[in-house]
Amino acid sequence: MCGLFALLCEVIITIKSMITPATTTDAEALSSLVNSAYRGESSRVGWTTEADLLDGTRTDAAAIAAAIATPGTTLLKHTENEEITGCVELVRNGDSMYLGMLTVKPGLQGAGLGKTILLAAEAFAHAKGCTTIHMTVISLRAELIAWYLRQGYHLTGQKKPFAFNDPRFGLPKRPLEFEVLEKNLAKINIKR
Repeated sequence: MCGLFALLCEVIITIKSMITPATTTDAEALSSLVNSAYRGESSRVGWTTEADLLDGTRTDAAAIAAAIATPGTTLLKHTENEEITGCVELVRNGDSMYLGMLTVKPGLQGAGLGKTILLAAEAFAHAKGCTTIHMTVISLRAELIAWYLRQGYHLTGQKKPFAFNDPRFGLPKRPLEFEVLEKNLAKINIKR
């Protein structure tokens, strides 16, 4: 009986917590989640805040809906008890996948959900035939870069300018640039 109960509990937990592709109907909730995790006072609850680097918002619902509708772009969402608690944007670029906007609800950060979403993103990219996954991270985000390095990413040595001129996506408080990180997916073991 105990074994059956444990299995039943595992099934219920699995059903209530899942990672699936987002749809345009999720755009408003995703925008709220991303902005709460990266900008403003709510973002200070977690460790991924950019509030000291940028004012304004990170994104808006229209930009997220447009991304979801773009061929080659997928936003994966993590849902728990019907609430979106995490997401990641994936953009196909030949045999590589760009990973951006990895987000976890601020109060849930530090418990492994980000790593779970990252692994799902890597599995998605691998399933699509990509051999590498790459991203850009603001160079001043040393703790975030260190986290990605621990997940098997490496710095490519390439830097890109922070060239967003649309105030809807943030107003830099100082000059910023991006570091480019990459991971070779051919060398990892994706569990199916």
